[in-house]
Amino acid sequence: MRGALSERDVTRVDDAVTRHAEDAFGFLERLVAAPSTVGQEAGAQEVVAEELGRLGFEVRRVPIPASIADDPASGVPQIPYTGQHDVYGATDGDSAPRLLLNGHIDVVPAQDADLWGSSPFVPVRHDGWLYGRGAGDMKSGFAMAALAIDGLRRAGVGLPGPLGFLSVVEEECTGHGTLAAGRAGILGDNVLLMEPTGLDILVAGIGILWVDVEVGSAGGHAEVADRSGNPVASLVRLLDALRRFEHRLNEEAADPVFASIAHPYNINVGKMSSGDWTSSVPARARASVRIGFPRSWSPARAEEAVREAILREAKADPWLAEHPPTVRPSGFRAEGYSLDPGHPLVTAVATAHRAAHGTVPRAYAIGSTTDARFYLNQFDRPALCYGPNVRNMHGVDEAVELASIVAGARTLARLIPTLLSEDIRLRHHEREDAQ
Repeated sequence: MRGALSERDVTRVDDAVTRHAEDAFGFLERLVAAPSTVGQEAGAQEVVAEELGRLGFEVRRVPIPASIADDPASGVPQIPYTGQHDVYGATDGDSAPRLLLNGHIDVVPAQDADLWGSSPFVPVRHDGWLYGRGAGDMKSGFAMAALAIDGLRRAGVGLPGPLGFLSVVEEECTGHGTLAAGRAGILGDNVLLMEPTGLDILVAGIGILWVDVEVGSAGGHAEVADRSGNPVASLVRLLDALRRFEHRLNEEAADPVFASIAHPYNINVGKMSSGDWTSSVPARARASVRIGFPRSWSPARAEEAVREAILREAKADPWLAEHPPTVRPSGFRAEGYSLDPGHPLVTAVATAHRAAHGTVPRAYAIGSTTDARFYLNQFDRPALCYGPNVRNMHGVDEAVELASIVAGARTLARLIPTLLSEDIRLRHHEREDAQ
């Protein structure tokens, strides 16, 4: 295979990856120690920029324009974008990369810090695992890619074509970092997102919608609670209706891409708020809800279906009929996506993994989403996810298996020279048409 490493190169690269793994772990620790929840990513982005500079990339900041909110593929912004930026590194600033590595620097909050074994933003190693918010999702992917590139560099293996490395914001709620970079022309012939996959290959995800459901009332003293509507009780009724909607969706919206998942379309109540005093009837109750929906639906159709299910239930309740709830999109408006498991990019990653580890990784789908959807749906670029083995993503004591960072780096060190020297850029739509 043109671009593949020689046996001598393989030995030298693997040795360099092993010997310098501690450098990658230190990079990961610096990233975890830089809290990067939505709107607070700047410190972690500077850590990324410094590392990319060390690895020989030309580094620049890519601003997130306020106008991204008007893009047809956008979600609902969570914050103003003044000062917000992606970080992009290129080995050849004048050429589009043949391979673009994409990672998101934002992490979800860690508000239940008292439940953790240690402070969420203080990286801790134990029994071969590194703990901390974002250690798994997905700062470990940055360490894996950096280690692979460092291994190639230290082994004296020159990159035969342009390589890009993009660190984006807001993947966890809208995807606007990746969308803004793509609209600015930062794309690759092929895209690998370093999401945690247990060293398997993630090729498909469902649609995701965020909505806020709110019920209001006049409030009042608890003495009249039996004679006034309580928005908390009413909100619970509406959430029960959404649960029935979820069951119908999973029974009726079959998709062979997700056949291995028994229940791909989950509805999750992520946040609830109501009231300010125990002896007062609340004036309002609100739930922030995440809805999974089929690839065949648009986000607009999903929102319409959710709104219809909620308002139908409201009309069946006398109090809610007079105090109708509001339903507002609040973040993700993400289309489902899929890359053909037989695409040459999947084959290339599987071949590199097999060469490094002697096993064939599985190609799989998830009942969630990644920024790969933009490359496939909006930019017609083949994209997939490959990354380390992690546990408790978004949960207490999130962690990454350190050995899987090294293992993934060995795969990428074989993959990168191949993709930079060979034109396997068969667009995924072209392949579907050919079939």
